Amino acid sequence: MMVQYLAIKAQHPHDLVFYRMGDFYELFYDDAKRAAQLLDITLTARGKSNGEPIPMAGVPFHAAEGYLARLVRAGVSVAIAEQIGDPAASKGPVERKVVRVVTPGTLSDEALLDERSESLLMAVNQHGERFGLAYLDLASGRFRVQEVDGEEALAGELQRLAPAETLYRESIGHTVVRSRRGARGQPEWEFDTASARRALNTQFQTHDLAGFGCEQLDLALGAAGCLLQYVKDTQRSALPHIRGLSHERREDSVILDAATRRNLEIDTNLAGGEENTLYAVLDETVTAMGGRLLRRWLHRPLTRIPVLEARQEAVGALCASYGYEGVREALKPIGDMERILARVALRSARPRDLSRLQSSLAALPQLREALPTLDSHLLRELDGQAADYPALVALLDSAIIENPPVVIRDGGVIAEGYDAELDELRAISSGAAEYLLDIERREKEATGLSSLKVGYNRVHGYYIEIGRAQAERAPAQYIRRQTLKNAERFITPELKTFEDKALSSKSRALAREKALYDDLLERLNEDLAALQDTAAAVAEIDVLACLAERADSLRLCRPQFVEEQVFEVSEGRHLVVEQVLDEPFIANDTLLDDSRRMLLITGPNMGGKSTYMRQNAVIALLAHIGSFVPAAAARLAPLDRIFTRIGSSDDLASGRSTFMVEMTETANILHNATPRSLVLMDEVGRGTSTFDGLSLAWAAAVELAREVRAFTLFATHYFELTALPEICPSLANVHLDATEHEDHVVFLHHIQEGPANRSFGLQVAKLAGIPPPVLAAAAAKLHELETAGENSQAPGAGAAASSPQVDLFAAPAPHPVAAALEALDVDGLSPRQALDTLYRLRDLL
Repeated sequence: MMVQYLAIKAQHPHDLVFYRMGDFYELFYDDAKRAAQLLDITLTARGKSNGEPIPMAGVPFHAAEGYLARLVRAGVSVAIAEQIGDPAASKGPVERKVVRVVTPGTLSDEALLDERSESLLMAVNQHGERFGLAYLDLASGRFRVQEVDGEEALAGELQRLAPAETLYRESIGHTVVRSRRGARGQPEWEFDTASARRALNTQFQTHDLAGFGCEQLDLALGAAGCLLQYVKDTQRSALPHIRGLSHERREDSVILDAATRRNLEIDTNLAGGEENTLYAVLDETVTAMGGRLLRRWLHRPLTRIPVLEARQEAVGALCASYGYEGVREALKPIGDMERILARVALRSARPRDLSRLQSSLAALPQLREALPTLDSHLLRELDGQAADYPALVALLDSAIIENPPVVIRDGGVIAEGYDAELDELRAISSGAAEYLLDIERREKEATGLSSLKVGYNRVHGYYIEIGRAQAERAPAQYIRRQTLKNAERFITPELKTFEDKALSSKSRALAREKALYDDLLERLNEDLAALQDTAAAVAEIDVLACLAERADSLRLCRPQFVEEQVFEVSEGRHLVVEQVLDEPFIANDTLLDDSRRMLLITGPNMGGKSTYMRQNAVIALLAHIGSFVPAAAARLAPLDRIFTRIGSSDDLASGRSTFMVEMTETANILHNATPRSLVLMDEVGRGTSTFDGLSLAWAAAVELAREVRAFTLFATHYFELTALPEICPSLANVHLDATEHEDHVVFLHHIQEGPANRSFGLQVAKLAGIPPPVLAAAAAKLHELETAGENSQAPGAGAAASSPQVDLFAAPAPHPVAAALEALDVDGLSPRQALDTLYRLRDLL
C-alpha cells in the first residue's frame, strides 16, 4: 500500500495527497505533519519505514469538504486519490488514482466558495516590460485575456482581480507576482503561443481565435494556454462550460491603479474587511450571481458611453412606478444558476443543485412577466436572453424528489414514477418480506402442506422448507437445495428469480439511480450554452434592479455625460460616510471645467477635506458603471483614469518608507494622468521637512494644472500654496471651514470659495486627548513662531511669506527667485527663452 501511495505522491510533490482508505482520507509522512498542524487534527503513526513509525493523519471522507475549505483558504492544494478498483476482485491494494486536484483557483464546490466573490485563477506571461494576462472563474466558465505595459499596470490588475491562485512564467522576476499567496511558477514551455493556440481552438472548436478579438495577443494567449492546461490537469474532466475567450481592453474601462482601489475602499476597507465599503452599501442584489456581477462592475468602470446610458435608462425605467419591486420579488426563487451550471458541466453537480436549478428555471416566466412593460431597450434585450425552459422544468420536476439528499451515493434522489425499472428494484428491496409471506401462503394453499414455510439464510439464500414427514409430497417443480435432520429445503424457479432480484436489488437500484442521474446531467449539458446565457441575463437584471432600489432608497440622481470638459456636481454626498453618520450629511458642490482645472482645498484637520475629495471620486466611479449618483445633479465629461494619493503607510516588505510610497504614487500620477483624468492629491510633501515638502507640493500642483491639466482636487496644509492661483489662473482656492464655540472647535463641513485662514491644529489635538500642559506649551511655542514670522516678513512680500508654518530644524531656504537663478543655464538660453524666463521670475517674485 505504501508503494502505491508513494507513487501517487511522486506525481504530486507540492500537493497534500488525500489517500482514500475506507471511510477516511489518510495523509502520510510530511503531508500528515503539515495537515495536523493546519487542520488541528491528531497526528498518529502506522507501520514502519526504516525502523521508524510512519506519521499518519486522516479526516472522514463524508466531512472532507470542511477540511478542504480550510486548506484552500490557507493557500494549500490537495490531490484527492480515490479507490477506483473493485475490492472483491483486487489482489493486493485496491487500485487508486487522483481524480481531482483542489487548488485555490480551481474551485467549483459550493462549500468551498464564497457565494458573492469570484475565485479566479490567473496566469501571467512576460516579454520585456509587457505582460500577458489570462484569468478564469472556473465556477462560471468566464475566461478573459488582456495585455498591459509596466509593473504599475500589472499591480493594478492584480489588485482589481485579486486572483486566488496565480501561475507565472518561471523567468518572471517581479516580486509583485511572485510574492502573492497562491503563486506558482510554471515551466517556460507551458507558455508556448503555438501550443496555446492549438489547445484553445480545440477547446472552443474553432479554426482560429480571430472571432474572439485576441488573435494578435501572443503573450496573453500563451498565458491562456498555460491556464487551460492547468485546469484540465486539476479537474481531470471535460470543460464544456468554458465556451470562449474575451479580450478586456484597458481603453474600454476607467483605469484605477492599486493605490486608488485601496483608497476608495471599493469592496475592501483599509482594515481588510468589507464593512463600510462602497460595495457593502450598494449590494442589495437578490441572487449571489448578481452580487458577483455588481462587484465586477465596481472594479471595472466603463468608458463606453452608449453602454452606460443604456444601463442608466434601465435603472430609470425600473425606478419609475417602483418597477424594481416586482422584478426583485420574481428573482427571489432563483438560485446561483451560474455556478450550478458549471458543476453540471464538470459532472460534479449534486442533487440539491438540480433541485435549485429546477426552481430557478420555473421562476423565469414570472421574472419575464415583470419586464416587458418597462421602457428600456437593455431590459428588453435581457428579457429575450432569459428564455423559458418548460421541457427542462418538467423533466427535473418529474425526475428529482422535492427534498433530495445531499449526495447521490446513498440513493433516494430520483422520484418515484420516473423510471419503471428503478421502481421495480425499489419495490423488491422494500417489499421482500411481504412478498415472501405471499409466496408461503400461495404454496401452502397449492400443496396442502401445513409444515411448509419460506425462509432465508446468508449461506443458501431463499428456500422453501418442508418437514421430513411431508417432504415426499413436495411438487415435482420443487428442486432440493439442502437436507436437514428434520426437514428438507427446496427452491422453485419463481423463488430463484426473486432471489436473484432481491439479493442485488439494492445495489442495482443504486446503480440504476446513478445512471439516471448521469443521464440528467447529459441532458442538461445539451442546453448548457443557452442556460449560461440565461444565467448571465438574470444576473444583469438583478444588478440593474439593485441599482434602481438603491437610487430610490438613497436619493440618487441620474448623472449626465457631456462632451465639454466639465466635472460639475450639485449637492454631492459621500455614499458610505452618509450611511454611518447619526447626523445629516452636509452636501457640497464641485465645479471643475476647462478654465478651472484644479481646486486647492485648505481647512482644518478633521474638517472633511478627505471625505469631500473621495465623494467626488465615488460619484465619478458610480457614473461610469451606469449607476445613479449621490447628488442633486451631476454633469461630467467621460474620464479615462481616476488617481488618488491619499493617506500614508510604509511598505516595509519592499524597503520603502512612508515618504517613498508617497512620492512613488505622486510620480505615477504625474507620468500617467491626462486632461481626461480625475486626480485626488491629499497632503503631498508631508513626509519630509517643511521646505522640501512645500517645494514638492508647489511643483506638483503647478505641473498638474499647467502641463497635465487633469481635473484635480489638491488638499494641503501648506497655506503658501494658496498663492498659486495668482500665477496659474486654472487653479482656484476653496476651503472647509470651522469655528470655535466655548473653547471647542466646531467643524462646518461646508465647502466655500477662497483659502482657509487657520488650521485649528491645537483644537483638534485637544479633541484627541493631548494633556493640557502639552497643549499650553504648544500654544506658547506657536505664538513665538508666529511673532517671529511677522517680524521677519519683508515689506511687500506675498501671501507665501506670511505662513506661520516654520520648519524648526531646517536651515532657511533661499528665495525661490534666487534658487531659480542659481539653477539657470544662462549660456544655454535662446533670446526667446531668456525673455520667457524673465517673465516667469517676475511672477515668482
